[in-house]
Amino acid sequence: MMRSMFSGVTGLRNHQIKMDVIGNNIANVNTVGYKKSRVTFQDTLSQTMRGASSAQGNRGGTNPMQIGLGMTIAAIDTIHTPTSLEATGNMTDLAIEGDGFFILSDGQGYYYTRAGNFGFDEQGNLVNTANGFKVMGWQDSSSKTPQDIKPINIQKGMLMPAKPTDIVVFAKNLNKADQVVTIPFKVYDSLGRAHNLTITFTNNGDNTWDYDISFDPTLISVSSGSDTGTLAFDPNGNLSGGSTINSVTLTIVGANPITFTPDFSNVTQYAKETTVDLSYQNGYPAGTLLGISVDSTGTITGVFDNGQTMELAQVALAVFNNPAGLMKAGRNMYTYSNNSGEPQIGLAGTGGRGTISPGSLEMSNVDLAEEFTQMIITQRGFQANSRVITASDEMLQELVNIKR
Repeated sequence: MMRSMFSGVTGLRNHQIKMDVIGNNIANVNTVGYKKSRVTFQDTLSQTMRGASSAQGNRGGTNPMQIGLGMTIAAIDTIHTPTSLEATGNMTDLAIEGDGFFILSDGQGYYYTRAGNFGFDEQGNLVNTANGFKVMGWQDSSSKTPQDIKPINIQKGMLMPAKPTDIVVFAKNLNKADQVVTIPFKVYDSLGRAHNLTITFTNNGDNTWDYDISFDPTLISVSSGSDTGTLAFDPNGNLSGGSTINSVTLTIVGANPITFTPDFSNVTQYAKETTVDLSYQNGYPAGTLLGISVDSTGTITGVFDNGQTMELAQVALAVFNNPAGLMKAGRNMYTYSNNSGEPQIGLAGTGGRGTISPGSLEMSNVDLAEEFTQMIITQRGFQANSRVITASDEMLQELVNIKR
């Protein structure tokens, strides 16, 4: 009789814990990146009243007789199933499409989260807007190893340094019938100043053209190499190996010298209108950061007012062999445990970490229909266990009433 009462007590106690978990799931139905929990039960030890016996002679064997002593919690699992993304339009809101976790730091240790509600603080740090923990990634690093991650910092209005020109490429056609063709083009010095140059092509009439680069002699002079050369074309109109193309170093007043070798490999000579022009040069002036964009690899690219873009940082992701083994640390964060495995830090899109969806947040994976169903089941289980205690009490009362 007393066994049934204590079994009922274990049922009441553990169904109440399950209801606590269900209530927490429902409370977090709109929590960003929340992963629901699940309670499973198991029976406890059983009292053996008679052991099993084997068959002997003409008699068969008998099964054991055991009375269970109630139940207990088998596990409270965190279910890391994927869920839908919510578009926010905020570029620094990030969601992971895969099994990875963002890495946050408070300066003392690392935390891991699926909640990508990020933004910049007053010092330009990319932080979790809920708790101020800094988002970890790679910045100003030639290698992207787990040991190189650090807080991402992007200053508003940061400058892109100027790049002097060292590649000049010309392309398209020189008309066989033309005698002289003049093309203006620009190069940039180490201060980001643009300098107007002119290249003149002179037809020699034997499938060769001389070229001559001219400039303002008060600002620029040739310090080495040559600003002249010869282009030779084969009978098919393509540039031939007989060309003489020289590297030239230009000394600029107040700046470092510019050295480049003009590339004419894409220039042709056909009996068709002249279209030759500068197709590419790699110099540019200094620029001021106007905005950023984030791609699916978590690379943060800056857009500058000089028309250039530059990779500023990349968000790091971590993945675990057993994410269900992570310890909940509150505020949508986890820490690794002995059963989660060590964090495997790397780039988004590699190693099963998943890709990053900018401008969106991961929604909670709580299913209200499932939670309400579990709530009904749990409530009925609690009621049934309370009935066991009531019925056992009534049976004890009848036993006491035997003697009057």
